[in-house]
Amino acid sequence: MDILSGNGLKSLMHEQLGICASIYMPTIRKGTEIQQNQIRYKNLLREAEARLLSIGELRPSEIKEMLAPAQELAGNIPFWQGQSDGLALFLAQESFTYYRLPQTFEELVVITDRFHIKPLIPILAPDTEFSILAISQKTVRFLKCSLQQAKEKDIKDIPENIDEALNLDDFEKRLQRHTGAEDMKVKILQYFQLIDKGLRDLLKDKKFPLIFAGVDYLFPIYKEANTYPHLTDKWISGNPEGLSADRLRDMAWPIAETLLKTKRADALAQYKQNAGTGLTSSNVEEVVREAFHGRVSVLFVPVGVQQWGTFDPDTDTVKLSKDSGFGNEDLLDLAAIQTILNGGVVYPVKQKEMPEDSLLAAIFRY
Repeated sequence: MDILSGNGLKSLMHEQLGICASIYMPTIRKGTEIQQNQIRYKNLLREAEARLLSIGELRPSEIKEMLAPAQELAGNIPFWQGQSDGLALFLAQESFTYYRLPQTFEELVVITDRFHIKPLIPILAPDTEFSILAISQKTVRFLKCSLQQAKEKDIKDIPENIDEALNLDDFEKRLQRHTGAEDMKVKILQYFQLIDKGLRDLLKDKKFPLIFAGVDYLFPIYKEANTYPHLTDKWISGNPEGLSADRLRDMAWPIAETLLKTKRADALAQYKQNAGTGLTSSNVEEVVREAFHGRVSVLFVPVGVQQWGTFDPDTDTVKLSKDSGFGNEDLLDLAAIQTILNGGVVYPVKQKEMPEDSLLAAIFRY
């Protein structure tokens, strides 16, 4: 299983399966060092087995049965030949899921009563989503994109392609002769207005960037027809005909990344602006409690950092610990899960970028 969706992430958050093992490791895609993948993997499985045995909650036979699906992958040569940048595995007594993902991970084994998902958040963070509208003479394609994939979506109630609708071969000849060009531009504008209308359901309530892909003379016409407020001023120049969805995504990413980084910077600026007003906090205990109660609108968490401890929702009590043993959990992970489940936004950032050099930082809704 390789494509991680928002629903898949939420499923991992919700699952209550008793004792759970979450394993993360970096992987090498190709080259002579690729054999390190299997060595690292086997070492992490041994660590998971030892940690599970030390808890004393499961019999050795139950642990072996729980780890069996993961052990089978250890000798699966085709599996190891198809790696990405990171591997994440989630094991319980009646559940096994893995993801090969375009993000490297630090080695990590977490044994607790739910799956540990914080390392996955950068892949599905709100600043890694964008969309592409690719228009050529023969096709009109809408792609919803993330760091993992580019997925084509149908646009309803529009002509099949611009070539049939407007005879663009004739249009280009007229442009060269400067005869009838204005009339054709009007027709193209009308066609683009139909596309814009067809996109409204797909883009309703969305805020991610929409990037146009097409020959240069079409973009200003589409910009005039567009009603979506997040169409980017830069576009993918040239005929997109024949380009794969993944190739278009790769070409669009530099445009999207610049804008998406701005959103994160704006959120950090908002935190600094509201500091000291009661609408922000970098106190781990307070943020964990308020995330559980749905008060956190925006959460910043450092990548690759954990703060172990416990949270009792019945007494609203948070206790910090240096021990990662069973019974404790990563409170940063817990705050991220609760923020997402309650409709908030989580931004994973480097520790040096954290507000006030904190372990956790939140902007509250009220």
